[in-house]
Amino acid sequence: MKKAIKSAELLIALQEFTAARIAIGRAGTSIPLKESLEFKLAHAHARDAVYSELDIIGLTDSLKQFNLPVLHLQSMAGYREQYLKRPDLGRKLNEASLTRLADHHVPTDISIIIADGLSATAVNANAAGLLETLMPMLQAVNFKLADIVLVEQGRVAIADEITSALKAKLSLILIGERPGLSSADSIGAYLTYNPKPGLTDESRNCVSNIRPGGLNYKQASKKIFYLIQESFKRKLSGFLLKDNAGLLK
Repeated sequence: MKKAIKSAELLIALQEFTAARIAIGRAGTSIPLKESLEFKLAHAHARDAVYSELDIIGLTDSLKQFNLPVLHLQSMAGYREQYLKRPDLGRKLNEASLTRLADHHVPTDISIIIADGLSATAVNANAAGLLETLMPMLQAVNFKLADIVLVEQGRVAIADEITSALKAKLSLILIGERPGLSSADSIGAYLTYNPKPGLTDESRNCVSNIRPGGLNYKQASKKIFYLIQESFKRKLSGFLLKDNAGLLK
C-alpha cells in the first residue's frame, strides 16, 4: 500500500513538467468527473482545430512588418472534407495558384510558406510571432527571401512545388500540426534544400511543437536558423543533416 502511495506521489510531482494526463485519480472504476469533462473539452478543441480556417486578413496584416509581398495560394483540395480524405490533393497547387507563380523568375535563397495543415488555429496564433524572432536572424546574414506565401488546404510537400516555382534554394514551411489532446495550437517548421515536386519526407528537417506551451519562439528560431545555415553550408537537408548545435566537440 505504501509503495502504491509513493508511486502516485511521484507521478503527481511530474505534472509540473508535462501537460499529459497523468496522476488524474479515479472515482470507483472510472476517472473523476472533472477530468472526464476536461478530456471531452480537449477533444472538442482538437476537432475544432482540424476544421479551423486560416485568418488570411489577419495574417497578411501581421506579415506586412517584414516588407515582403504576400501571396495567397490554394491547393487542389477544394474544401476541408476533401483535404482530409485526399492528402495527395493537399500536396499540389490548383491551376489558378500555379498561374500566379508563373511570373516569378528572380532566384532567391529562401521561400517561406505558411499553410493551415491540420490546425489553422495553431498557425493563426503562432506563425507571425515565430517569424518576428526568426526574420531578423535571416536578414542579418543577408539571405535573399522570396515572397511570403499563404496556402489554404496545404500539406507539407506543397512547399516543394511553390519553392521550385519561386526559384528559391530552400523552402521553409510553417504548418499546423495534428492536434493532440493537450495541444491543439502547435505548429511545425519543415525545411528542404533544393526542393522539387516528388520529394519525400526523408529529404526534410522538422522542428516540432512550436507554441508558447512547448518549444517557444526563441528556442525554435535558434534551431531553425542553425539548420538553415548548415543546410546551405552542406547543400543538403533531411536525414543527412543533424541538429548538432550545443554538442561537445
